[in-house]
Amino acid sequence: MKNIFKIVLVSIVCGSTFASNTMGDAILNEVTTLSNSTKSFNTDPKKKDTKKYPLNNKNATDIFIENNTDSYLALQLINVASDNLGTSYRSGGTTPAGFDCSGLMYSTFKKFDITLPRSSHEMAEVGTEINPEKAKKGDLIFFINRGQHRINHVGMIVEVNGDEIKFIHSSTTGGVMISSLKESYYERTFKQINRIIE
Repeated sequence: MKNIFKIVLVSIVCGSTFASNTMGDAILNEVTTLSNSTKSFNTDPKKKDTKKYPLNNKNATDIFIENNTDSYLALQLINVASDNLGTSYRSGGTTPAGFDCSGLMYSTFKKFDITLPRSSHEMAEVGTEINPEKAKKGDLIFFINRGQHRINHVGMIVEVNGDEIKFIHSSTTGGVMISSLKESYYERTFKQINRIIE
């Protein structure tokens, strides 16, 4: 009887150890699989796949960001600026309480640790001036308004469609809005386009 009891006890202990080892192996396999799959994620924000990492599309009806040749940073700059669509114009403003034109650009780029000069005419001295035919999303666009003799207005290009360039800016009359270079006023006052980011 004692021998039978010993055999049963040994079977239970061995069975538990086997079950425990089998469960441990299964957990180890799951962890290994998870670890291997995690390695495939791209953690470099400059190389993010926008299909896997969707951008803020709050203003998707206003801005088209489907061109895969556009830089990820440019699209993010556009998204940050467009979050302020409808915000009132405020002279000297750099916050959602109100922006002037250079204040909108300054605060937008600052969110990505890019510090631009505070005024539009100083911003026009930064980056590389390019031909309008080579304009891309994220480029800054400059104007000379109201009979001034130097640049006094700036926006950021959000869309290039053939020969039409659309840009986001803070207008004294409409606040933060998107306008087209085909509009007669902006066509007449247009000065230059600068590339700040590649």
